[in-house]
Amino acid sequence: MSQPLLVAANLLAVSVLVFALYFPRYRRRDMVVAILGLNVGVMAVATALSTAQVSAGLGLGLFGVLSIIRLRSSELDQEEVAYYFASLSLGLLGGIAVSPSWLTPVLMAAIVVALFVGDHPRLFATSRHQIVTLDEAFTNEGELVIRLESLLGGSVKRVKVKKVDLVNDSTVVDVRYIVDPSRTDTLHVDPLTAAAAELTARESLIS
Repeated sequence: MSQPLLVAANLLAVSVLVFALYFPRYRRRDMVVAILGLNVGVMAVATALSTAQVSAGLGLGLFGVLSIIRLRSSELDQEEVAYYFASLSLGLLGGIAVSPSWLTPVLMAAIVVALFVGDHPRLFATSRHQIVTLDEAFTNEGELVIRLESLLGGSVKRVKVKKVDLVNDSTVVDVRYIVDPSRTDTLHVDPLTAAAAELTARESLIS
């Protein structure tokens, strides 16, 4: 595959990744700039390295340094880290020609499809993860699970106690749980709809 076609395939793949998958799901404009900038930058450097007398080890080392700097500058969720490195991978594939020529677009499509499926809202839609701080010191795990299930409205699948403060009477836990399916409709209410409903309720009370 010629270099212009590689560039076009990369730009198409990263556009789908950013504008069809990432931004509609996370709404972070700053990460859109970072993902696009990283992708195009990596593609440009990879293209230059593929035509220069530079070892592949040095090139990968440079990409590693760039990744560490970016990841240390801002806290990213695990999902966003996946998009970040997918962008980096697409840039590498767009800058280095591989044989056979059909392999590059297949690998690019595989990356995009993997994120589409793995990060789809309907995949494990009722699974949740939270760090919860309770205003009571729990030393019995059974009692802790009962309290969490009553607060979160679901079935606790895994709980890890981060901190128990007997002096200030508090407990910090990392909890993974499944929400009650009957409550899932209330968990995905549009914020504007909820605000309008609350305003209507207040007006009815005033009148």
